[in-house]
Amino acid sequence: MHDSSLASLPPGSEPSRRSFLIGATALGSSLVVGFSAKSDAVPDAAKPGANPFVGYVQIAPDDTVTIHSSQMDMGQGIYHGIATLVQEELDADWSKVTVVGEAGNTALYGNIPFGGKIQMTGGSSGTASSWERYRRAGATARTMLIAAAAEHWNVPVAEIKAENGVVSHASGKSATYGALAASAASGPVPTSVALKQPSEWKYIGNVALPRYDSRPKSNGTQRYTIDLREPGILTAVVIHPPLFGATLKSFEGSKAKAMKGVVDVVEIPRGVAVVATGMWEAMKAREVVTVEWEDTNAEKRGSSEITAEYRAAAQKGGEVVAANVGDVDTAFVKATKVIESQYEFPYLAHAPLEPINAAARMNPDGTLEVWGGHQMPDLYQAVAAKVAGIAPDKVILRVMKTGGGFGRRASVDSDIIVEVVATAKAIGWKAPVKVQWTREDDMRAGHYRPAFIHKMRAGLDENGNLIALRDTLVGQSISKGTVMEAGLVKNGVDVLSVEGMANQPYAIPNLRVDLTTTTSPVSVLWWRAVGSTHTAYALEAFIDEIAHAVGKDPVEFRLAILKDKPRHAAVLQLAAEKAGWNTPPPAGRFRGVAVAESFHSYVAQVAEISVDNKGLPKVHRVVCAVDCGIAVNPDQVRAQMEGGIGFGLGAILKSQITLDKGRVVQGNFDGYDVLRINEMPSVEVHIVKSSAPPTGVGEPGVPPIGPAVANAMFKATGRRIRILPFANSENS
Repeated sequence: MHDSSLASLPPGSEPSRRSFLIGATALGSSLVVGFSAKSDAVPDAAKPGANPFVGYVQIAPDDTVTIHSSQMDMGQGIYHGIATLVQEELDADWSKVTVVGEAGNTALYGNIPFGGKIQMTGGSSGTASSWERYRRAGATARTMLIAAAAEHWNVPVAEIKAENGVVSHASGKSATYGALAASAASGPVPTSVALKQPSEWKYIGNVALPRYDSRPKSNGTQRYTIDLREPGILTAVVIHPPLFGATLKSFEGSKAKAMKGVVDVVEIPRGVAVVATGMWEAMKAREVVTVEWEDTNAEKRGSSEITAEYRAAAQKGGEVVAANVGDVDTAFVKATKVIESQYEFPYLAHAPLEPINAAARMNPDGTLEVWGGHQMPDLYQAVAAKVAGIAPDKVILRVMKTGGGFGRRASVDSDIIVEVVATAKAIGWKAPVKVQWTREDDMRAGHYRPAFIHKMRAGLDENGNLIALRDTLVGQSISKGTVMEAGLVKNGVDVLSVEGMANQPYAIPNLRVDLTTTTSPVSVLWWRAVGSTHTAYALEAFIDEIAHAVGKDPVEFRLAILKDKPRHAAVLQLAAEKAGWNTPPPAGRFRGVAVAESFHSYVAQVAEISVDNKGLPKVHRVVCAVDCGIAVNPDQVRAQMEGGIGFGLGAILKSQITLDKGRVVQGNFDGYDVLRINEMPSVEVHIVKSSAPPTGVGEPGVPPIGPAVANAMFKATGRRIRILPFANSENS
């Protein structure tokens, strides 16, 4: 660390966190620049046993620029976004820029919207967390390179420019960034740097900037955890309990161990691991292991029984209040018309293309390396250390790109980390081990979006004004009983259960949102857009019912009660305008609309559908308007809206996880259906031009699509879809 000083965080940061530690170091002949987000301004590198200072930007003598990302990339494009932020200020040779994931230094890589105390990728917060510090890192590196050149050439700094990886002077002198890296690293670190004004931006907002990682993803050379081939590595598959909440009583693995390629069959905290020289050998050997389970406390109900209990609970009203405005009870007494509806949502799997996996190796120096899609690295580092029986600073996490996540790789129980470290330990650390789940493993022993019921009630006055709204929610808490409980469960309310409803945007004078939290051994987890995946559907479908009941246009009705929410209203108006809402749709087609905010981004969608001979919707066109603040990469914003729409469509039309006597019925995509390519509609994305700080786009495209299609279905058929998925027999 050559020098340090304080610089302000973006406006609005809490005072205790309003500091960056600026630092630079020479790594070989490289220049490395980074900032600390810790409130005490003491880098982890200065503490005994901590990981060395790595930083955000590394410029090597060969002109390569390596950006060390605090966020992990699971296809959402955050590596490209962070690279764009650095590039805007650094202006390197884009063809020589690459990004790698980092972990193990919360001072550098803590997630700022989450308080900077934990490193995590989630909540569509990656760009917001990176917006200031990665631009500042690029600007600092550029300033130091220019200063080094000015000293070498004995010319004023103001006469030097730096672009496309080259520092130059009007005299004809020039040098590449790599050639100046070592001398720049030995120079003073600027106490402050000026960031470019929006009018000066060359890359931020540029639709033509190609993704730096498009080539390896296109030609198949991109390396994922599933591709890991460390020397001598073994592969393990795990036998999980067939019922949630069951535990291992005994097992017999001698037949499996006698099979070719099988190394061992061992007990681990989450079941039995079969370790072999390859995946096929492990899978075949797993079939002959006999296991006895203790299932006294296991979930043995089927989906129909769980739903019946949820329905009964909803009738009683919520046990705790999540939001309470005005006097709902009195308003309902005064109402001249009352509307009631109930919406039911199933468990949903994440179903990423690459099932979860991780690899672990104990090194001769006592360090433990763990490869994987580390979405919550601080937690995973601590858990890996505990399972291995070593200090956390002995755990080195290798952050891999991953083939999809949707929340699945942020497991609060650290399931895959426990399994891989415990398996490697159980075989005496004699070889690196990769634990690979199959699709069936993840479908039947994974984590799910919790099932929920919303019992909705609205009160209208004699003029058709919405004067009261009550929503009673029934479902499992994602946070309760986990390390996240203290931060996310307040007065008995898991904020993830009610987000999107407790903070609903409409001007309703009397509002009550109450909640009954159910318990079950079935493991639940955040799923792309989390609570808003059910709250937005329930709210937007119900608002449409109310608009119809009072004979008002759904868009105009919403705009009238969004009077205090200009950003909601703006995306709604934009989507309606671009969809031609006030003009007739093509013959045989029908339109529906919805608007939702999630993770501080605002999205409205108009769906245009027809109805097939089975009475199910065919979605032809979706017009989407999004306000995510400054669009760092407009093409990536569009891609995430498109992906979110496809992801959400498959879920609301066809996807569900069901239980039969406690066992998950679905095992693969033959039973858990998702959207197929021939079912993907034409999608138009319109981005609101904004000067507000950027927010996220990885998840907010999901919530509005379900209710938009449901509302179009009502236009087409007169039927309200209140039980998901649409293909559910109860909707026929």
